[in-house]
Amino acid sequence: MNNSKALSWDWTESQVFEDAVIVAARATAVEMGASPVSPATGAALRMLAAACGAKAVFEIGTGAGVSGLYLLAGMSENGVLTTIDSESEFQAAARSAFRVATQKSNRTRLINGHALEVLPRMAKAAYDMVVIDGDVREISSYIEQATRMLRPGGMVVIVHSLWMDQVGDPARREMETTQMRGAVTSLLGDERFISNVLTCGDGLAVGVYCPPE
Repeated sequence: MNNSKALSWDWTESQVFEDAVIVAARATAVEMGASPVSPATGAALRMLAAACGAKAVFEIGTGAGVSGLYLLAGMSENGVLTTIDSESEFQAAARSAFRVATQKSNRTRLINGHALEVLPRMAKAAYDMVVIDGDVREISSYIEQATRMLRPGGMVVIVHSLWMDQVGDPARREMETTQMRGAVTSLLGDERFISNVLTCGDGLAVGVYCPPE
């Protein structure tokens, strides 16, 4: 990547204003090792939630709540964010961040558990947006479940889709890189989705669900 491109990406990240709640949640996430989304990635999530008028969003990977705060900011005022994580400590931090942000308690539903045990129990065609930021080794199964859960016109969003800039390098054959590369390639080639990869942060693969009638 040339220097001009790197400067453009850095400039884009610097243009996102983060309020004190998100700054604090980001610091907590870094301290806990929760890998928060970048500012530009968060802003993209907020924009996508607003673009589809999201009222029901499901997030795989709560972390310390950084991405959730951005999603809530873009969702409709009566929208509900359901977010799942296997780490109860992460969810406690996220719950605190949501509370500080004065989000009404009925706008968030936090589930502590393993995603592949919970996802099959979620309603079919009930969500406007499914955000995937979980165990990359299970990502293909997440996408399969997300497709079932999405309403027509809803979005599946894969966070960290460039996987530390390794996905675009065919010489990188590590298991997690290969899993992410395969999942993103599959989404881009799936005729049920209108899809693209946004190059903010560590990559954001987005697919709009348009099943055949």
